[in-house]
Amino acid sequence: MRRYFISFCISLPINTPDPWHSLNSHQVLEKLDSRSSGLSETESKERIKKYGLNEIIKEKQRPPFFIFLKQVREPLVLILFVAFFLSFVLNEVTDGLIIAAILIMTVVVGFIQEYRSEKAVDALIKMTTTTCRVIRDNREKIMDTKYLVPGDIILLYAGDKVPADCYIIEGHDIQTNEAPLTGESLPVQKFETILPADTPIHDRKNILYAITAVVNGRAKAVIFETAKNTEIGKITAVIQKITFQKTPFELKIRHTAKIISLIMLVIIGVVTAISLIRGLFILDILIWSISLAVAAVPEALPAIITTSLTLGAYKMAKKNAVIRSLPAVETLGSTTVICSDKTGTLTKGEMTVKEIYTYKDRMMEITGTGYHINEKISGLDVEKNGLSLLAKCAVLCNDAKIEIQQDEVTKLFGDPTEIALLVFAKKLGISKELSNLFPRVREIPFTSEKKMMITVHKSDDNKEEIFAKGAPEIVLERCNRISKDGNFLQMTDQIRDHILAINQKMANEGSRVLAFASNEIQIEENQMNNLDFGNNFVFLGLVGIIDPPREEVKYAIEKCKTSGINVVMITGDQKFTALAIARKIGIIDRNETDIHNLVISGQELDNMDSDFLNRNINNIKIYSRVLPEQKLAIVRALKEKGHVVAVTGDGVNDAPALKYADIGIAMGITGTDVAKESSSMILVDDNFATIVSAIHEGRKIFDNIKKYLVYLLSANLSEILILTFAVIMGWPFPLLAKHILYINLATDGSPAIALSMERGEPDIMKRKPRKANETVFYGVKKWLIVIPLILATVSLLVFWNTLNTYGWDSEYGVQKARTMVFILIVFFELFFAFSCRSFRHNIHKIGFLGNKFLIYSIIGESILLLFIVNYPYTQEIFDLVHLEMTEWIIVIALSTTGFIYSETIKWLNLKK
Repeated sequence: MRRYFISFCISLPINTPDPWHSLNSHQVLEKLDSRSSGLSETESKERIKKYGLNEIIKEKQRPPFFIFLKQVREPLVLILFVAFFLSFVLNEVTDGLIIAAILIMTVVVGFIQEYRSEKAVDALIKMTTTTCRVIRDNREKIMDTKYLVPGDIILLYAGDKVPADCYIIEGHDIQTNEAPLTGESLPVQKFETILPADTPIHDRKNILYAITAVVNGRAKAVIFETAKNTEIGKITAVIQKITFQKTPFELKIRHTAKIISLIMLVIIGVVTAISLIRGLFILDILIWSISLAVAAVPEALPAIITTSLTLGAYKMAKKNAVIRSLPAVETLGSTTVICSDKTGTLTKGEMTVKEIYTYKDRMMEITGTGYHINEKISGLDVEKNGLSLLAKCAVLCNDAKIEIQQDEVTKLFGDPTEIALLVFAKKLGISKELSNLFPRVREIPFTSEKKMMITVHKSDDNKEEIFAKGAPEIVLERCNRISKDGNFLQMTDQIRDHILAINQKMANEGSRVLAFASNEIQIEENQMNNLDFGNNFVFLGLVGIIDPPREEVKYAIEKCKTSGINVVMITGDQKFTALAIARKIGIIDRNETDIHNLVISGQELDNMDSDFLNRNINNIKIYSRVLPEQKLAIVRALKEKGHVVAVTGDGVNDAPALKYADIGIAMGITGTDVAKESSSMILVDDNFATIVSAIHEGRKIFDNIKKYLVYLLSANLSEILILTFAVIMGWPFPLLAKHILYINLATDGSPAIALSMERGEPDIMKRKPRKANETVFYGVKKWLIVIPLILATVSLLVFWNTLNTYGWDSEYGVQKARTMVFILIVFFELFFAFSCRSFRHNIHKIGFLGNKFLIYSIIGESILLLFIVNYPYTQEIFDLVHLEMTEWIIVIALSTTGFIYSETIKWLNLKK
């Protein structure tokens, strides 16, 4: 497993065999050669020399000029340069200006895309803090954070950002927001403790990490890592090492451009040699070579590709997917694996009470999801089912708050689990205002060690009511009675074991289970501090809380399976929670029992043999409790297997995986700026189903790219064949360079753009993803061979017949023949555009008028052609002459041959 990310590892400046979180505070201070009174100024200066300043340094990035030059060297851009140069050589200034505009647009789009990719580190640096309270020479002072060193003692209060990775020496009810680092939306409790050496980062409760923020309490901590050696520093280093990568689509287009260039050079070379052998003048050969080069260059292609991708990005934006990198629009269509976060993407991100257990075997399911309190719980007798006291406990033993207006929760404050309990109680008719009748007088907050929260409230009769909630096994230890229909029965071992079995069943189904208990007792302050309650609590029940799956996700995953796309869940949750959700949404079949190789934890992944991972990576469906570097390793392993990988993420720790993936997808609601800057796409609604919609759009765009590539290149190849044959036979040129430029830019341009707007074909999401090495010409090569041959053959026959009729030495005859060939090619392409709408289905199936943009463009091109051929001024510009009605009929009839052939072949294929 290590081999996948060993190149990204960074050495630590302080060598210690034991991780910091596994030491006590005295050991940490001793290893850092520090003390509670802080370092001296002299010591700090010495350490700055040793460790450097506490700031993240950007690696030297390429100047914008070099990024610009890189775009200019692209084969497609070089071809445009050739076309631009030739236009001015032939005095076609208008065409030259059009090509120049296309050239500028192509270069600028490529430059922006690559320049943006280097901005993730800038967003990360903006997240660092600038000043901090530090103890130096036993005195508290505020100083610039860049001068902090390992061993410095710092003081942190609510609202402060953590300036470096540090160990908690003293903590008082401290909670931190680690969302910028881990994407964890809940406040994380921190306290002094000693943890096992193999404790993962997100469970290290005694460590505070740089760029996270203190949201509650205060702490005294000692810094043990600064700058590049902090967790955020390591992530920054990884981001900077991951270079900008061309998408598979860009590589295919680049390959296509190289092939076009090679074909052009080979044909020019061969025919030039033949022409020299035949004794043609050098000037004639030069003119022919220029014409052939113009014919070979698909001048409109870059503009149409950019337009197509831009339109796709616009359509995706309307479906809540904002595209940051245009080629990503198409790359989405070739996605074979989606690595998705669970919380907020596959699920709603709204904790909801779904089931309640009260004695005896009363399991009640609660309808509704999220924070909609207008969904009252019906069919339940609150008193009869023993829910009144449980709901009271859920409200009073609770630090969250909700604001309600007209039966809608408008504002939320606090832990989502506690908010879910308030919404549940409100559905039963019990609100937070109950705390005014039973004021809280004392409390013991929940901690990971105690696993239980206790509050004491004064009641009307001056008694003190005690309420507790927490982990079922902990709460049950305090209970010697159980509530049944308002009466209290004796708790037995048998009952306790039964409740724990129910708890396990609920947990296995993905619920976070809390137990509730209460008591009435006079209790002294010192007893509260010692948590000495005895075993005289009354067990009230279990509450199962889940983050429910989004309704549309299950259908979206079924769609992915039909499309041959593997959906993988990567989550920080425990195995059972992840597995339960995966089964509900269809990532794993509900009846699947052998899950050993389907669900892998981060710890198992870390210890896994790399060969085993290679053999099984296509089968693994869930990665639980995963660390940032492991997420990156998973993406690398999948890419090495040839997959096109899409990855979702929201935290800074997701940035390396987002940047390395073929498609990095950042969350729009919960995502950090760093995650967004590292991504190719942003989900505005954080919804997995939006990714599937984007993949549908991506597949449609690739289909359309293939359609207009065939459309454009069929004209280019036929022009090459026509000119080459004419030169070999010693004929006059059937087409002039100006004719070719008009066909390539005007005639082919607008229908090709219309083809880029073609609707997706009915079976588009029933096909398997394209193979990574599949070219853009896969499945359409026969069209690229046969159609140019038909067009070239018909054109040459018309040219030959016309010259035979009017005379080979007649200038008028040559103009007449060129006019007929010019009109024939234009109408041939316009008719063929209808066939290019689908290479699978007949025109009658997809509808002749199904693409209104194509209809408009063909009508417009036809009108323009009639004007050019019949208006004297444009006749002179294009060296054209007037045609008789009979000649028009012959040319138009022959121009339908490509359309007739295409539709006949598709009809015969469907008959097989």
